[in-house]
Amino acid sequence: MSGIVFDFSQLNVIVTGGTSGIGLATARSFLAAGARVTVTGQRAAPGEYPDVDLSGLDYHCLQLDDKGSIADFAGSVKSVDILINNAGHIMPDADFAQAVQVNLNAVYELSAALRHTLTKSVLAGGASIINIASMMSYFGSPHLPGYGAAKAGIVQLTKTLAVAWAKENIRVNAIAAGSVPTSMTATYSDNPYWAKVVSDKTPLGRWATPQEMAEPIMFLCSPSASYITGHTLVVDGGYSVID
Repeated sequence: MSGIVFDFSQLNVIVTGGTSGIGLATARSFLAAGARVTVTGQRAAPGEYPDVDLSGLDYHCLQLDDKGSIADFAGSVKSVDILINNAGHIMPDADFAQAVQVNLNAVYELSAALRHTLTKSVLAGGASIINIASMMSYFGSPHLPGYGAAKAGIVQLTKTLAVAWAKENIRVNAIAAGSVPTSMTATYSDNPYWAKVVSDKTPLGRWATPQEMAEPIMFLCSPSASYITGHTLVVDGGYSVID
């Protein structure tokens, strides 16, 4: 249980990929803090997620590899104060271009499409965009070159948009998420060998929970972080500080 109480009452939050893992934990945390929360997913309707509690959340289908889908979704948004660019896929079988489109290009395309709407935010400290980076933003990814390159690009994109949009009442930050058991990482987290490899390398000795990513995200969006922009906050249990 967190000792920090956030208040996002009456603010509008969008969480892409908000039907599982970090995205769902983040969406439900913002909802509990009083926000109106929209989540996106790849399926046509929320009823197609029978095992996921999406109560209280507004759902929209969004295909990140379809520029038309991104434009249509952005066009439907009337008001937004916070955009969490969480959706992404490891896609080991995808080609390089598709991996970069889904994990990097789509982040820019959606952010740019919502830029004008974000400038109208009344959130203290300005509207907030949070991008989700990864340990693969910093380490080589021999088996997932597209995903690794895209996540490295997220760090630079975060800096670039922060500088470009600072005068437009928009802050842009990111978190570099450590190892979290989600549907996307299940190949590794459900494998006893790889689960132990990660835990043994992590100074805190374990994988994170999705909630442990959600709360740093909420902090970066809050007025308490009003002087923070262009920053990627590493949330990895110490994984990146040892060789």
